[in-house]
Amino acid sequence: MNSTADLTSRTGSSVARGQACLAGLQHPDGSWEAEVVWSPVVTAQAAIVQACVGQCPTGARRDRMVQQFRVTLRPDGGWGLHPESHSYVFVTTVVYIAARLLGVPAGDAMLAGARAFLSRQPGGVLANPQWGRFWMALVGLYDWADLNACPAELFLLPRGSALSPLRFYCHTRYIYLAMAYLGGVRFHADLGPVLDDIRAELPGLAGARGARHAVAVAATDLHELPGPVLSIAYAATRVLGPLWRAMPGSELLRRRALRNALARIRYEQRATGFQGLSPVSGLLNTLALHHANAADPDAAASLAGAEYWCWNDATDGLRYAGARSMAWDTSFALQALADGSIGSVEEHGDAMRRGYDRLRTMQATTELPDRIAEDRDTILGGWCFTEGTQAWPVSDCTAEAVLALLACHDHPGLIDPDQRISPQHLAEAASFILSRQNADGGFGSYERRRGARFLETLNPSEMFGRCMTELTYVECTASAIRALRRILDTEAPIDRAAAEQAVRQGTAIVLSRQNLDGSWPGFWGINAVYGTLFALTALRDVGLATDHASIQAARAWLEARQKGDGGWGEHFSGCATGTYVDNPESLVISTAWATLALLCTSEKPGVAAMRGGAWLRLHQDETGDWPRDSVNGVFFGTAMLDYRLYNTYFPLMALTQLDRLTHA
Repeated sequence: MNSTADLTSRTGSSVARGQACLAGLQHPDGSWEAEVVWSPVVTAQAAIVQACVGQCPTGARRDRMVQQFRVTLRPDGGWGLHPESHSYVFVTTVVYIAARLLGVPAGDAMLAGARAFLSRQPGGVLANPQWGRFWMALVGLYDWADLNACPAELFLLPRGSALSPLRFYCHTRYIYLAMAYLGGVRFHADLGPVLDDIRAELPGLAGARGARHAVAVAATDLHELPGPVLSIAYAATRVLGPLWRAMPGSELLRRRALRNALARIRYEQRATGFQGLSPVSGLLNTLALHHANAADPDAAASLAGAEYWCWNDATDGLRYAGARSMAWDTSFALQALADGSIGSVEEHGDAMRRGYDRLRTMQATTELPDRIAEDRDTILGGWCFTEGTQAWPVSDCTAEAVLALLACHDHPGLIDPDQRISPQHLAEAASFILSRQNADGGFGSYERRRGARFLETLNPSEMFGRCMTELTYVECTASAIRALRRILDTEAPIDRAAAEQAVRQGTAIVLSRQNLDGSWPGFWGINAVYGTLFALTALRDVGLATDHASIQAARAWLEARQKGDGGWGEHFSGCATGTYVDNPESLVISTAWATLALLCTSEKPGVAAMRGGAWLRLHQDETGDWPRDSVNGVFFGTAMLDYRLYNTYFPLMALTQLDRLTHA
């Protein structure tokens, strides 16, 4: 057998095994979804909320939650913000409290190690960032008066105000809405004698009262100090707050603000099927509703709705994920299978048809009630990151769903005409995508940008960055213009002039965001390789030739970062600084993304892409899958995620496209 034929045989075998593996991971309802792993802090927060409302887990459920803490324990004795991080004071404090509430004795080796870690931090648990102090205050371990809380009165500001929280990024907005309510009512759960024990056990806490704001945030946790304006506001609040509360009318305003906050929380819970926008905001909303009325059916429904975020297995125990990704995973799984040859489509046609039907039904086909009064943007026509009940659709989730559905249309006979997404629903998808276009021509995620850039200087989180406002993202913009371009090729009754203009503007934004070294910045994946993949795919889809200067600059950048073994590896730490950081070893996802990106830079695969494909074939296991070797997603610069299916469908896409272009 000659070398070309041998390469074809091995590549084909790898693709076939990868397709069989991916098809085998399909759920009975036709979807694909795997866990999006973040941090054990969410599980700890769930345990604390359940204890606060009198539903502390017991028995097997309690044991499974404790198991999650044991398997995520870091070597230094604490718990981290993501699967590969060092230990954080914030996460370690909240997990410690949760473990004690779940009945783990203070003498347990796991908790002894956690106390040792906290003791090594100057200030102990008082070195927590604001979020950690907030969770301590909820259970009576920290004085609300010493917390730099978000006043509920801020949410009374009209949206036209530059400082209105309604202009914040949606996740930030809803977390601080619940924080404002709970801080405003000075929530304090009565959890019994165990709280006295915890207070005595946690380093730095026993006997400490007053002026706690003087303790610096631990270096392990600090990412971004509050800006000077926010620092001045904190100082002014501490001085003027007591005077304000003594003024006539201040109590009436506070009650009005709390009623407003609770009404918005209730609307959000009902609109999201009692899941919340995220598990964190959903849990805090549950606590707020329960505080207002323990017998409230919405409080009970919210407590049950929090289970939507739950995963449970024998290995990792019971835990709450940072996100659910059914629409996102299903879209990319379908695209990976639709990339294949006619023969492979025939082999997995049933899986593709079931996936197509499930994905089609995830589209939002009704509008939110009273959305204008609640300052919500349109949702009609969009797809969520989740399966759709949550009612928070996203620009790139919608775009990738459209691309997946239309990719299935490219295979004649695969989808019956009467089962296809209707032209009207495609038009609604286009309208939704256009509704997320920012004034600069790029695209936001959940909403179009609402807040001015200066709001980023008011970031109070200390652990995260670029979290105060919607931005223009390279990835969202790239996905959006690709989907609009595809919809323009259909008979969908869309505003063609608006769509064509959006594609032109989005293309210009993508080109303008290219770094001087030839890469593009990522925001939701790690990192420059991810951003470069999305940018190149979009530029080729909208018609730029491979000899375009931007495309060739990206090709040179990618080739310069290929390792001697043929793979690529980008380290997650670069996300915090917005720079490329080389990983010592090649990684599956970096190699898959880089290979896919390189295939956009020439009509035929070059040597670097071929070597990338060879590396992927070499590291494919006997099941057709690839090992999970590193985190691959990110939000807010410091919170890394492990999308468990990324290392299945992206390498398959790379090998499938490499195979097709090699033999075109």
